Amino acid sequence: MRILHLVSDWKWTGPAEPMLLLMRALRARGHVVELVCPAPPAGAGRSLAEEAAKRGLAPIASIAPGRSAWQRGDGARVRRLAQWLTTPVLGGPFDVVHTWHTRDHVLAARALGRLSLVPAPRAGASRLVRFASRAEPIPDRPWNRWLFGRACDGLLCVSAASASANRRVRPLGPIEVTPGAVDLEAFGVGESAGALESARARRRAACAALGLPEDSLLIGVVARLQAHRRFDLLFEALATFVRHRPEARLVLFGRGTRAEAVVEAPVRALGLEGHVVRAGYRVEDYAALVGGMDLFTFLVPGSDGTCRALREAAALGLPMVGTRRGAIPEIIVDGETGLLVDEDPASLVAAWERLAADPDARRAMGEAARRDARARFSPAGLAELAERFYAALGRSAPISSR
Repeated sequence: MRILHLVSDWKWTGPAEPMLLLMRALRARGHVVELVCPAPPAGAGRSLAEEAAKRGLAPIASIAPGRSAWQRGDGARVRRLAQWLTTPVLGGPFDVVHTWHTRDHVLAARALGRLSLVPAPRAGASRLVRFASRAEPIPDRPWNRWLFGRACDGLLCVSAASASANRRVRPLGPIEVTPGAVDLEAFGVGESAGALESARARRRAACAALGLPEDSLLIGVVARLQAHRRFDLLFEALATFVRHRPEARLVLFGRGTRAEAVVEAPVRALGLEGHVVRAGYRVEDYAALVGGMDLFTFLVPGSDGTCRALREAAALGLPMVGTRRGAIPEIIVDGETGLLVDEDPASLVAAWERLAADPDARRAMGEAARRDARARFSPAGLAELAERFYAALGRSAPISSR
């Protein structure tokens, strides 16, 4: 198959890495897979185009960035996109156009002639696929019923629960679950032989890098520093937990423009300055430091509904504590790879205490999580699911012609 991934956001956002893992795995299965995305602005930090190029997936063309579904000058962009999809100009014609955001979805729909109110050329038998990157149900509005209904041939969702909920806006068309993937090779996921000594070495190295005593109990959290990620719940639970576990350290990996309001001020108010560690945004040593934690906590999905950080923690062999939001309960096998908790401080404290009090149980859950990641979160498995979905769409007529 010839597959084009069309993205209207230049930033290195949450859904970007799972997309590149999927693209690379599809290429490994023999498909022609290309990327079109915006070029980053001058002076930008990490960008999708840059990261894609590092992985051998450099964009074959650029489109104008933007969030709005409709922008001045889109008519010319739609005509150019239609040409790309129907001719060999950029490697077309493409069997599948896979979109990731509302803007690129609308551009592709117009180029494929799916929005009948806006005359546009058709691009043969190309199928339009949309990935819904968030676990929250798509709001049931007329526009969404059109966009996610007749304006796409297939909808991919991050969890079984979201796929079921999204039947409200797509009652008849194909929907499939494509859970996220982890670069298992990069995270060193292999058989468990030697895993215990490796975990001890990572833990010692993490304590040294963070300037913490080796007898600390390290609770890792990876999340952008935003209020909706429930830092209030984390800190309230921690304030109770450290009364009888003074060695506990909550290690926060991430950044955000509201760090003072979301983290610093609440930490001072609760007197937790010695128990909360800001590890910042890590790249090169991310896996090494996160892998050195004793346990991992994840409360609320961010922009990436596949909860990539949680899957990475599993791949690193960490026992996990999480809520029942979004895809989290489909990632954590309660009682086996981690613990699911209610969104209240007492439940969170109880889970932390259960794992803190039993190092053997922590290790067993961590190893179970590592095995589960190897079985369920591989890029190859994700690509196989997507491939079957694409192929099934190709055997049926486009939604808009039914």
